[in-house]
Amino acid sequence: MDFIDIRKVTLDKIDQLQRVGRQTFFETFSESNSEENMKKYLHEGFSLDKLRTELSDKDTEFYFAVLGTQVIGYLKLNFGNAQTELKDESALEIERIYVLKEYHGKKVGQLLYEKAIQVAREKNAHYVWLGVWEENPRAICFYEKNGFMEFDKHIFRLGDDEQTDIMMKLELSRV
Repeated sequence: MDFIDIRKVTLDKIDQLQRVGRQTFFETFSESNSEENMKKYLHEGFSLDKLRTELSDKDTEFYFAVLGTQVIGYLKLNFGNAQTELKDESALEIERIYVLKEYHGKKVGQLLYEKAIQVAREKNAHYVWLGVWEENPRAICFYEKNGFMEFDKHIFRLGDDEQTDIMMKLELSRV
């Protein structure tokens, strides 16, 4: 495969972010969830207002994986108070790593993950954490392969469905 460029997402790329966010989420979870819950989450979770707020937050960063001129995946990182749960100043949260289905197995997710670790080190984070749906064995395996260990569970709401996420952590001193 050709060179994949990892680029920080800026506000002027919000339409691309919305498009790739909705498409990758749908590709990943639509088979396991109701159409109604998917529509609601895609509408609310990837609204332009919500994305604009997130892109403007100094404690949130997005990165695109770009092949040629096509965005084929993205990464969302949270620090400090932007973290969805722990809010630990010494931590970085990987909230999302998503890749278009046609690029699964081509190391795009690994490149985005490596960017997350690079940013965590630049920010002097002690550890990286994330939540992954317990019914997403592909993602769980990916994070375990990269040294993450389960430390807790939390509830993720998709529409009216409460789903269990496994919370995983990687101590950066181990990497």
